[in-house]
Amino acid sequence: MAQDSQARLGEVYDFVIVGSGGGSMAAALVVKAMGLTPLILEKTDLFGGTTSKSGGILWIPANRFMAADGVEDSADRAMTYLDHVVGDHNDMPGATRARRLAYITQAPLMVDFLVEQGIALKRHPYWPDYYSNLPGAVEQGRAVFADLFDANLLGDLRHKLRPNFVPLPIKSEEMWDLPLIHTTWRAKRTMVKVALRIAAAKLTGRNWVGSGAALQGRMLHRAQQLGVDMHTDAGVERLLTDENGRVTGVIARIDGEERHIGARLGVLVNAGGFAHNQGMRDLYQPGTSSEWTATAPGDTGEMIQEMMRVGGAIAQMGEMVGNQIALPPGQPGRIAMVVSELAKPHSIVVDQSGERYLSEAQSYMSFCQAMLERNKTVPAVPSWMIFDSQYARKYMVAGTMPGSKKPPAWLDEGWLKTAGSLAELAQQCGIDAARLTATAERFNGFVARGVDEDFGRGGSAYQRFLGDSAQKPSPSLGTVEQGPFYAYPFYPGDVGTYGGVITDCDARVLREDGSAIPGLYATGTSTASVMGGAYPGAGSSVGPSFVWGYVAARHATGAA
Repeated sequence: MAQDSQARLGEVYDFVIVGSGGGSMAAALVVKAMGLTPLILEKTDLFGGTTSKSGGILWIPANRFMAADGVEDSADRAMTYLDHVVGDHNDMPGATRARRLAYITQAPLMVDFLVEQGIALKRHPYWPDYYSNLPGAVEQGRAVFADLFDANLLGDLRHKLRPNFVPLPIKSEEMWDLPLIHTTWRAKRTMVKVALRIAAAKLTGRNWVGSGAALQGRMLHRAQQLGVDMHTDAGVERLLTDENGRVTGVIARIDGEERHIGARLGVLVNAGGFAHNQGMRDLYQPGTSSEWTATAPGDTGEMIQEMMRVGGAIAQMGEMVGNQIALPPGQPGRIAMVVSELAKPHSIVVDQSGERYLSEAQSYMSFCQAMLERNKTVPAVPSWMIFDSQYARKYMVAGTMPGSKKPPAWLDEGWLKTAGSLAELAQQCGIDAARLTATAERFNGFVARGVDEDFGRGGSAYQRFLGDSAQKPSPSLGTVEQGPFYAYPFYPGDVGTYGGVITDCDARVLREDGSAIPGLYATGTSTASVMGGAYPGAGSSVGPSFVWGYVAARHATGAA
């Protein structure tokens, strides 16, 4: 079969890249910089992958922007941090100390390369590492992102850029302001700036996009400028191997036509995880649902299975980048990402018994891990977001603006519960009224004393960052006591699965015996993450996708 396929090769490139997320574009630029020929094959109808839908943040320790701004960091400091957050675990072979060190070493070099390619990147001024109390953490954060991008620069290709989840021309550092429009002057000024930007864009013919779409738009534009061959509607069906087991190309179906494509230097798989494959979720992540994911529709797992077919070992398949989501009615398929909402004052999260069981302001991945763990002993999927009228006036609810009238379907279909007392609200939610009332009273006592004695909510820079800077004395703590009261259910969703094939420090796919499969590389959520079962900071998924794509291309092309 392999030899027959080899004989029918219709075209040959130096490096074939499966998927069009961030790591794919980074790899293609490296290959082009070496004067070689890359090919990007994207099975969906749009370029950009989940990276384009995301916040577009890369977690890059000791990056050039930190140094320029006088923010202290180093490889040793970053390793200290990852040693405490990720650690060494026998069941996390994607996150060995050698791989973590390789990531920290290569990440700033990758950013330097992109800047040299003309990609306009910058440092987020303040986005704390998620475990900001641990040794090695940087309170200002290690987040790098792309500036706004005018999608019209892509010409006709602009219609092929996957849109972001925020359809506004808003910069990453501005994103955190808008939910506080009723509480801070900074947020009000940001809203004015965004409105003026929209108006100016209409007058000047600009089509600004932000977040992940800005990052991927810039990467796509550079690839376009360099003449990288790229196809949408190009699903890879099979990896081709020779008699020695080396991966030498792919069979792809491009616009409905089967094509056999050779790869002189190898194939890079960056096809996403298996978030939309319920069968794989049931096998590896029981209790989770493909209906709760915010990933691009191409995350269906078949390329992980194909790499397994040619000998690739898998690990960490039970991990996902958890992200709390709500499913309000009225817009089929709409997912409301409620991470920051759950951390705002005047609210608590309870399980179905009416008890708090975590800090509402912890990072999204650890939050969802705690939900699933709690659900093993007490029903907690879904959990309930409980808030009062103070919250409703000041903060967003399931993506709607503060104080705004909520869609009639929310109340008509009973999704958003409301009542004059917590006891009445509990009855609507099927929660024990006395327990919910006691839980709220206990929390209100913590607010009065300024310390969450149960779970330490607001006890770190990151948790305070998620709160409301106008709320004194704690950005995270506010009483839940003024009726009417409200509740909605939410779930442990995700922005990607976090397990896949095991790769080495050169991004080569490994067999069970630890040997590398010649010619086969992988990055992104097709792999077992270098972060193991943790999420150290913003961009801990997108960052590694870029870095290992860069590393794979340099290794395949023999770059020094």
